[in-house]
Amino acid sequence: MHRQLPSLNGLRAFEAAGRHGSFKAAAEELNVTSTAVSHMVRLLENQLGFGLFHRRANKLEFTDQGRAFQPGLTDAFDAIARLTEQVTVMQAGPVLTVGVSPAFALHWLIPRLTNFNRNHPDVEVRVSTGGAMHPMRDDWTCTVRRGTGDWPGYAAEELFASTLVPVCTPALAADLHHSSDLSSATLIVVAHLREQWTWWFQAAGLHASIQPANEVLFESSAMAIQAVLDGVGIAVAQLPYVSDALAAGRLVSPFPVSELKYEDWYLAYRPMRKKDPALLAFREWLHSEAELQRQAYKKLSSTQPLTAASHLKESMSAVTR
Repeated sequence: MHRQLPSLNGLRAFEAAGRHGSFKAAAEELNVTSTAVSHMVRLLENQLGFGLFHRRANKLEFTDQGRAFQPGLTDAFDAIARLTEQVTVMQAGPVLTVGVSPAFALHWLIPRLTNFNRNHPDVEVRVSTGGAMHPMRDDWTCTVRRGTGDWPGYAAEELFASTLVPVCTPALAADLHHSSDLSSATLIVVAHLREQWTWWFQAAGLHASIQPANEVLFESSAMAIQAVLDGVGIAVAQLPYVSDALAAGRLVSPFPVSELKYEDWYLAYRPMRKKDPALLAFREWLHSEAELQRQAYKKLSSTQPLTAASHLKESMSAVTR
């Protein structure tokens, strides 16, 4: 089918001028002169057979046709930009973009990437911020996130359980012998994950939540974990966020580890990317790391409180990095 399209340069000039409300601002965006923008818009109007702007002193006003035309053009140019980005990053090659939450990136993925990079020096890994609270993006090669694994249009491969662990520094743990001692402690809470404390209380057999002496609220898990490491208080954290700190003895779990699981961690990707060489290498490596994480949890859950760090460290060192 032969398309009858107006001048694309004219359409770009009109869309930018309409969005900014001036030829000058449009010219700065398009890296041309204001006169050039005005000329391209005039040629477009002549081609269409109707005006798009009322040209006032230092001001542009849409005509009825211009007002109806501009929003659709903005959507169309945005769609072209997104499509171009998707096609560019979807080419099979040695670039892998993985979308993860900041906490997972900082406390689990990044510390392990040295091992991946050593074995796959030809793959360029790009870490993009995302997570359960953010939609998955088509420019990602894959994502590692918590959930049920039911994401339409994506293949999902289970990695390990989403396990909640109470953690604090050894110094703070010295005063925590029973869950009732939390009433005199500072609880660290993530604003959008407040229910995680409730779930842990229930798993620990407490039918009513403890009223702590103090509570510190953070907007993200990454900030909360850093606060725990700095000795601010005790938090209930996802095991992957704290497994390295537990193994190193920087944190301890002062109470028995609950087997409560409310979701799982998954690797998810578009099926069309399945044969991407970078993804194939990352999948194999990630599943081996996930097995190590599962072993670490078994070791941790089988130990007594405050002694878990040494057992976890033994488990985490079982695989040479």
